[in-house]
Amino acid sequence: MKFSDMKLQAMNAVRAYFVRNWTREDVMNTGEMTQHAYASLKRVYLTLFFAMWSFTFGSYLHWIWEAGGRFTVLSSVASLLCLYLTSPSSVRTRVLLLMIAAFSIGASIGIFTKYFFEIDQELVFRLLAPPTLGIGFIWVGSTYTRERSAIYKGCLFYSCLLFYSTFNASNSEYIDSHTAHRMLKVCIVFALFMGYIVVYSQEILYDAHFGEIDFVNRTLSIFFRLPGILVHTARLCLRA
Repeated sequence: MKFSDMKLQAMNAVRAYFVRNWTREDVMNTGEMTQHAYASLKRVYLTLFFAMWSFTFGSYLHWIWEAGGRFTVLSSVASLLCLYLTSPSSVRTRVLLLMIAAFSIGASIGIFTKYFFEIDQELVFRLLAPPTLGIGFIWVGSTYTRERSAIYKGCLFYSCLLFYSTFNASNSEYIDSHTAHRMLKVCIVFALFMGYIVVYSQEILYDAHFGEIDFVNRTLSIFFRLPGILVHTARLCLRA
């Protein structure tokens, strides 16, 4: 297959994500959720938080003990394969496989970042900590209210707090301008990630009106669809 054909297929896949049944009014709706939709969203947030925590913990163990290796790579592949083959009715088994996969991938990712990009594992761990805390912040907020606006304002507050702390750190005399510029880029990516969580939450709430929500699959979707969101955002910025 030619590179131009592969590029066209990738662009079509990104566009296909944005073909949805919900409208702009559904996305902008900030009212109170129904009980079923609220329970579904909390389960997704909780599963996502523990998956992110497992991912970050695996990265931490690779940093202090070099836990990643051939075993963790094979474990991540095997866990995802078993997760795909396990029946949706086996909820506990699928959640356990998801956590094993997240931990194994977190422990293994440092091997690839070190080999291909020469990025130190300590930096990888520090980059994973803020989004993990952000997801936990959203989940805790969702346990206190059913108002969408309150949950999303909490997400906005966390992003603003992250920007503020980065701005103060970048003005420190111990950090040069190049490092400060890189920190700003990382913060922008985190903000895009949190914005994506808000948009995807609205999609979950919309789909909850039509039946049960598979929160394990929804958690996987967040990780697998995020690159497409970032590519589409980058294309929009380049056009501007």
